Amino acid sequence: METSARLAVQEAAVLKALVDCRGRVVSRRELARLAGIADLNDRRCDSLLVAIRRVLGADAIRTVRGRGWMIVPLAVDRAEVLLAA
Repeated sequence: METSARLAVQEAAVLKALVDCRGRVVSRRELARLAGIADLNDRRCDSLLVAIRRVLGADAIRTVRGRGWMIVPLAVDRAEVLLAA
């Protein structure tokens, strides 16, 4: 994890949605709705997750093929610190 990293507004919104839904898989449609980006391209979530993984680490967000994504339990504390910054 980059210690001085900051998230853009949309990245932070996606990460907050994942943290709020910790412990369960969130679909692309639900993630976009929760993050307030539902009106953007369907693949916008994917690109935002790439940026989040660069900051939190590649293993922080788990992809569940055909279903969506979830934040792994070990990354929740790091994510909350990042969101509070």
